Amino acid sequence: MDGLVLVRRGKVRDLYDCGDSLIMVATDRISAFDYVLGSGIPDKGRVLTQLSAFWFERTGHIIDNHVVSTDVSAYPPQARAHAAVLDGRSMLVRKTSP
Repeated sequence: MDGLVLVRRGKVRDLYDCGDSLIMVATDRISAFDYVLGSGIPDKGRVLTQLSAFWFERTGHIIDNHVVSTDVSAYPPQARAHAAVLDGRSMLVRKTSP
């Protein structure tokens, strides 16, 4: 994605740097036994993101989490240019320190 710096490509998620925050994108890739399989499952990333967003929102009053927003219109300008790809399958998250 032009304008976004890919920090890490995991088995099923990609992580992009947006300055003060990160964008975590759940893909449709499948992983089994630490291997990425050749075919994906359509909309798997959207489902995973929506499930995670639901629970992060429901538990946010109990403990802070890393989620800033799942609304692409709240993302930095360089990310909003990719709204069609990011919508429903990504989260803007805070950077943390180890």
